[in-house]
Amino acid sequence: MNDVAGTYGPGDGPRVEVVLVYQSLLGIYGDRGNATVLARRLAWRGFDAVLTVVEPGDPLPDTGQVYLLGGGEDAAQISAVRALQADGGLHRAVDRGAVVFAVCAGYQIAGRTFTVGDPTVPGGEDQVIEGLGLLDVTTTRGPRRAVGEILSRWRRSSGAPDDADDSALLSGFENHGGWTRLGPDAQPLADVEVGVGNCADGTEGAVNGTVIGTYPHGPVLARNPALADHLLELALGEELAPLPRPEIDALRRQRLAAVRHLR
Repeated sequence: MNDVAGTYGPGDGPRVEVVLVYQSLLGIYGDRGNATVLARRLAWRGFDAVLTVVEPGDPLPDTGQVYLLGGGEDAAQISAVRALQADGGLHRAVDRGAVVFAVCAGYQIAGRTFTVGDPTVPGGEDQVIEGLGLLDVTTTRGPRRAVGEILSRWRRSSGAPDDADDSALLSGFENHGGWTRLGPDAQPLADVEVGVGNCADGTEGAVNGTVIGTYPHGPVLARNPALADHLLELALGEELAPLPRPEIDALRRQRLAAVRHLR
């Protein structure tokens, strides 16, 4: 078991399980930190927060409220999507209303198809891989790699960008060669102000019901606590009280100031 797993809460409130999916395959960019952020924010509010780490070969538990997928290289992506297809647990989780938050490679495999260069093929020709179909998106090779700080404005549940509230600004670090295009059943998570995002079309991420995909690392939920709380509210079906944490607010202000200089 990974050292991030365990019980985080004091045990007084309802039990909430966060499931970190395939850390060994989808965890090379520090996205495991998203799981810690969610568990800590639950514990600080008095929930009995449990973090479960699941690796390939282990069945995904049906008891989770939030499932997290992170970044990984091409070969790891292929292994992860095939294991998840065989398991079927992520689809069952979505069917019962659980939240799936997928970052970078996780975002791509949650879609309908994604394209990778298969190292087993001479010359590394592109190969189209069937995704999980949890998001109506497709990913192909982009004309250039997207690398650098990204700043976007979250659309929230209204479907339109919130221009008046700085908590709607999402910051992170993108590093992806795939360009993702949304189908009619997906809505953008945010609108890009700095960076590339999905495919240089001005949008970033995708939302289908309780499934959310996004490209930024950081980890992105450490940089954007309002987004972290949004995931928890989706999973719990209730609005959470504000959680004052001055040290987190200071980090957020620092990162926003840094990326704003890139405009």
